[in-house]
Amino acid sequence: MAVEAKNENEQLVLDFFEVLSSGDLEKLRQFYHEHSVWEPKVKDIAGAGKHIGMDIVDKFLAPVRGMFEPGDPKVHVQNMFSVGPWVCVESNSTGKTMDGKVYDNDYCWVFEVSNGKIDAMREYMDSHYTAKLFGMDDGAT
Repeated sequence: MAVEAKNENEQLVLDFFEVLSSGDLEKLRQFYHEHSVWEPKVKDIAGAGKHIGMDIVDKFLAPVRGMFEPGDPKVHVQNMFSVGPWVCVESNSTGKTMDGKVYDNDYCWVFEVSNGKIDAMREYMDSHYTAKLFGMDDGAT
């Protein structure tokens, strides 16, 4: 069952994930403004911290997408709801890394949207899985 948008903010988020899944980083710029924030809620792995404005594309997404085969990973939206400017999404991302490993991780996203742009987004995922897959886990617990 495909998730359908119930309002403009939800449609913006669905459009965002469609472009993100395409790998077209230049086209992603249309979703952001100079104060937009993408914050992966992870610690001690590549990509941690707040990414602002077009650094989201240039300094965060370009290197992250470079860890995967071209066009991967794909985001599959499973559930979505919104209240006012807030849109919450559950998703699964799948793809292959540059060294041929299978990537399959679950996510939750919280977006704040206004004037047809993403003001802020928080990304929650299984960071331990990601760290192990990409060799960022030193084995300590």
